[in-house]
Amino acid sequence: MNTQPHEMNPAGERHEHQGTAVIVGASLSGLMTGLALSRAGVDVTMLERAGAFPRTGASLGGVDEALLERITGRKRSERDSTAHGPLAPRVQTWTAIHARLRAAVDAHPHIELRHNTSVQSVDQDAHSAWATTSDHKVFRGDVVIGADGHRSVVRSSVSPEKPDATFAGYVIWIGLADESAIPSRHRWPQDIDILHSEDDYLFGYPLPGRDGSFVPGSRQIGWAWYETSRNELLRDKGCIVGNVVHHSLTSADIPEATFRELAVEANDLWPALWRDAILDSIKRHAVIGTPIAEYVPDRLVNGRLALVGDAAHVPTPMTGSGFSTSLHDAEAIAESVAVGVHGSALAQALRGYEKKRLSHVRHMVQSGQQFSRTFAGQAA
Repeated sequence: MNTQPHEMNPAGERHEHQGTAVIVGASLSGLMTGLALSRAGVDVTMLERAGAFPRTGASLGGVDEALLERITGRKRSERDSTAHGPLAPRVQTWTAIHARLRAAVDAHPHIELRHNTSVQSVDQDAHSAWATTSDHKVFRGDVVIGADGHRSVVRSSVSPEKPDATFAGYVIWIGLADESAIPSRHRWPQDIDILHSEDDYLFGYPLPGRDGSFVPGSRQIGWAWYETSRNELLRDKGCIVGNVVHHSLTSADIPEATFRELAVEANDLWPALWRDAILDSIKRHAVIGTPIAEYVPDRLVNGRLALVGDAAHVPTPMTGSGFSTSLHDAEAIAESVAVGVHGSALAQALRGYEKKRLSHVRHMVQSGQQFSRTFAGQAA
């Protein structure tokens, strides 16, 4: 056990740091879990395979700002809080939320974040758990927590009988456009637009500009196009193997013919504002195709190994609750780890985390499966 003097953490709470955790993955759920654990008095090492996260068109709706401020220990910046318009608290970019969490992690003295660190396996014994990287380094802690997304390495050890998320049968094309690049001058949406053609869905959402402002002319617009007709392309590119989603289709891997087809279909299917946003993204080849995976967990914990976020549960984005659920995972597991480490009953405490969260997250994923089966089945 590591024991360090009392100090004030960023949330203004006073505690002793004792106990250690290794978190695999530093996307949103990993960052939130690291912050929550450190606030609870646990020293954290985070291992992230990527060197940096790109700007994406992904958005997050229904962000619980009060809980996010509690996790980060910080109020929204003055610039962010003055972003006006009814969408400011309702829809935020993935990139902006990640930046806020990353800034809080970087400022925290009891969190060590290591990028370009690919974890190959995890294991445990009666006294500790550890993660082994591709270059054979071992990172050991009282607990190892998988926050490594739908292709989780940690999940293979927590639930070896059910290690993989499965393909839901459709893809979401995602893009982001600057308002200044869109030639149409139509009503700027004040909320999420949900559009439905005979076979496809489109979610469009206004977003703040790169500077966080909603000032007209400097805003951004995001779109997510759900469709089922290009599953063979996903298989040909190795995005799906069998029934398991392996990775997204990057813009560099999207064939020119597919870009042309999407442009034609956008002209036929969607109103002018969204058509122009999609065409701008296509013109810049700034589009990502994400095969949708789903995972209903049977367990979240195995001894000193545990799962949070998309490593634990993978819902369709149609549920709109993945982010808030991951945030609640972070708080719940931090509470359990703190109690278990300090009381030398970690495995039992982690089972309490599983008992608290498992039924809820199973229901969340299952609630989206009805849509997936209906939507994917219509093209079968």
